[in-house]
Amino acid sequence: MRPSARSTSIFLWARRHKGLLHGILAVIIPLRKRMRLIAHDIRSLHNVGSLFRSSDTFGVEKIYLTGITGTPPRKEIAKVALGSEHRVPWEQRENTLELIRELQMQGWFICALETNKEAKSLLEVKRKNGKIVLLVGNEVEGLSSEFCTACDAIAEIPMPGVKRSLNVSVAAGIALFWFGTQMR
Repeated sequence: MRPSARSTSIFLWARRHKGLLHGILAVIIPLRKRMRLIAHDIRSLHNVGSLFRSSDTFGVEKIYLTGITGTPPRKEIAKVALGSEHRVPWEQRENTLELIRELQMQGWFICALETNKEAKSLLEVKRKNGKIVLLVGNEVEGLSSEFCTACDAIAEIPMPGVKRSLNVSVAAGIALFWFGTQMR
């Protein structure tokens, strides 16, 4: 599949006006809310793209891609992210547990989004000191107990319906919206 004329035009404009683009980003990025996202073992590149798009929408300042999670540039990510993969800073990390501990040492509150016995309602989780990292994992296997134990909180989205399961990108979007409202 060939890139569209519009996406090629945008890419060429960004390349020519790199200084202007960095200036604009220098203004926009500080406006982002103090939220970060760790996406661990996300198999679907479309879900990765959707996570970028939701992160851009709700003001996430950085995404960490860990485990087998795919990274840009990939056409499957770009198709869903609609340019968000270029706006939201991201980093690929090897060791998720080490990343969790590193972020905690920097004062970040880490919340795993998972359905297990220790999870409390997302509505009960409050941001500590305004800095929060949301950790999401593989839809089938979820997050390991080791990761959940390392986190400051484990939250689940209240679901009154029969099917108690959401797509990882949908669930992350709900949680990011919730944490974003706490910054008002």
